[in-house]
Amino acid sequence: MMKNMWSWVKSIRPRYALVLLLAAGGLGGIVFWGGFHTVLELTNTEAFCISCHQMRDTVYKEYTTTVHYRNASGVRATCPDCHVPKAWGPKIVRKITATTELYHALIGTIDTPEKFESHRLTMARRVWADMESTNSRECRNCHSNDAFDFDKMKKPEDAERMKKGMAAGETCISCHKGIAHKMPDLSQGYKSMLKDIDTTAAARKVSKGDTVYSFRTGPLFLDATKAGPDAGGDGKLLAASQATVVDQKGDWVLLKIDGWQQQGAERVIYALKGQRILTAALGEGLIEKVRSEAPAEDPDTGLVWSKVSLEAWVSKASLSVDQAALWAYGAELYRSTCGTCHNLPPTDHALANQVTGTLNAMKRFISIDDEEYRFLQKYLQFNAKDTGGKHHG
Repeated sequence: MMKNMWSWVKSIRPRYALVLLLAAGGLGGIVFWGGFHTVLELTNTEAFCISCHQMRDTVYKEYTTTVHYRNASGVRATCPDCHVPKAWGPKIVRKITATTELYHALIGTIDTPEKFESHRLTMARRVWADMESTNSRECRNCHSNDAFDFDKMKKPEDAERMKKGMAAGETCISCHKGIAHKMPDLSQGYKSMLKDIDTTAAARKVSKGDTVYSFRTGPLFLDATKAGPDAGGDGKLLAASQATVVDQKGDWVLLKIDGWQQQGAERVIYALKGQRILTAALGEGLIEKVRSEAPAEDPDTGLVWSKVSLEAWVSKASLSVDQAALWAYGAELYRSTCGTCHNLPPTDHALANQVTGTLNAMKRFISIDDEEYRFLQKYLQFNAKDTGGKHHG
């Protein structure tokens, strides 16, 4: 039979043979394309997305309690609607990057609720960054700026806020993080960083002449023999303040603190002339120990300033030699507290003296403690428009 078939093929004119080969190849291509497209579409179903327990038992359950799952209009946005691009090119890129998720599923990176929670912030930020880079492309599959009827929004203040955000070029995810899934604990990042700073500082010795930076507010003492962890002290050294090591006795370090004082406000040492960046708050005993240079009037404000220095004792446990680590901690604080509800403004969008008022106006919207708030304020002041990231000196 095969011999007869081969004789038949040889009897066909060459051009017809070519047509048959092309037809066979085309049929194979169609079959391949159909199979590939079918598999691709199967991976774009919600059933596929929740086929692993990591998704089914966590983010999917959270999603079913939100307006994206159940609402008055009966329109439901499924997993692929929000996480897979519609256009062919971006869709293939997304599928390729998703192979890393399969790898982590195999090695069990998030295979328990505890592991999932420990990675939630990292995963969420990766998704947020992707959405920001595409101007929330998948959100716009359903939501169009031109289609919003602001008069039908339940709260007029929400409508006004949205109008301002759109006018300012905000993208959907800038303001709507956590709308379909549980919001991560944003403190995970900066608390972990502060813990690392603390651990590193405790293990590292300081020497005379070292430049050090306080990473938490601590009491200042005139006399090392009266210093103690429970003592009130003669003043306070604020977090994110720079000083120089003069001497050390056990767990206590004698620091030389340089800065500026404004005439009439001698209870405070500021980091820079004319800019109210607090370095230290002084009691009466420390005020008397301040060494001051000749005062000079600031021609722009008419205020009188003096360059000053002070030596006082502070606990070594609050000091680090790694300023870069402290600024990284400050940057993480800023990102986590001020980048949740809108795009993160650059740190140099305001002057150092304007930071205090701006941050105070936003304080009710952020959930950090007083110590974290003070550190955040100083981070922004030292990286403001008129300070440019410089420290004092």
